[in-house]
Amino acid sequence: MKHSAFVTIFSLWFYYIDAFAAGTRSIKSFSSLGVSVEATDLIDHEVEPIPIRIGHGFDIHRMAPIDEAGQPVVIGGVTITHKDQKWTDAEGKYVEKGGIYETQLGVVAHSDGDVIYHSVVDGIFGALTLPDIGQVFQDTDPRWKGCDSSKFMEYAFEVMTNYGYKIGNIDVTLILERPKVASFKPAMKENIVKLLQTTPGRINIKARTHEKMDSMGELRSLSCHVVLTLERA
Repeated sequence: MKHSAFVTIFSLWFYYIDAFAAGTRSIKSFSSLGVSVEATDLIDHEVEPIPIRIGHGFDIHRMAPIDEAGQPVVIGGVTITHKDQKWTDAEGKYVEKGGIYETQLGVVAHSDGDVIYHSVVDGIFGALTLPDIGQVFQDTDPRWKGCDSSKFMEYAFEVMTNYGYKIGNIDVTLILERPKVASFKPAMKENIVKLLQTTPGRINIKARTHEKMDSMGELRSLSCHVVLTLERA
């Protein structure tokens, strides 16, 4: 056998060993979550190495007076400080049913209820044809009670990287009537850039109201849509 042919075969052998390792290393025991994560489903899927993948993520959470919610409004890793807001008391807990109750708002959720982070994670998993965020981080699991959702983002980044992808671009549409978030958007964007190890020119965050319609218009909920692309790294 000629030397060049031997080198080629030897290199290919190491390439396949490395590819196998890349598909399995550290996902199951991802340490930044602070607990052992059983995520074998994210390892065993067949993810074809196509050049570009598109994902969509969506999340919605209830908003309530902060004493009831038990935690503040956190969006894109930023705590949204605000004045008392005119929240519609649809159930009549604090004022007459359907009346307006002025209060500080919080998000009702098992984790910290970060709709942007949850939507981005779901979009990454979806782009890779993996189980959705609710299957991986179940809201009945006490490990995720009050969890900082940046940990979910770090986990999604590692999964994406292990499958050989990086962020192409992310387009976020945040939907909430109040509180206003325009001044917080640069910090949200910076957090996403850092967590997913990408660049500002690949991340966009838009926010809009719901024209005072339904639960979002009445400040009883907020939601988020994310469309993203992944590129082969």
